[in-house]
Amino acid sequence: MTKSDLQFSYPDGPAAGDDPAQRGIPDSSLLNRHEWYEVLYSCNSWSGGSLATALKCERLIQRHLPADIRGHAAVLTWLRANWAQYR
Repeated sequence: MTKSDLQFSYPDGPAAGDDPAQRGIPDSSLLNRHEWYEVLYSCNSWSGGSLATALKCERLIQRHLPADIRGHAAVLTWLRANWAQYR
């Protein structure tokens, strides 16, 4: 999945001091679901190269992921546990 494939609206630029081009990976252990590059990274990590899977991952993160689940590892654990419940 690329930025142009994302289904939700995100601010264009990174948060102050949070330039993914300089790191290539998320800046911390917490997922900010409002930053496109963090969502993109997480969904691509989860998808195994499938665009349909990455798009579903984005929908789950944006619509169903509880607000108190923020760590990248916790997000992936939640996706595994809840994947089959959502279309």
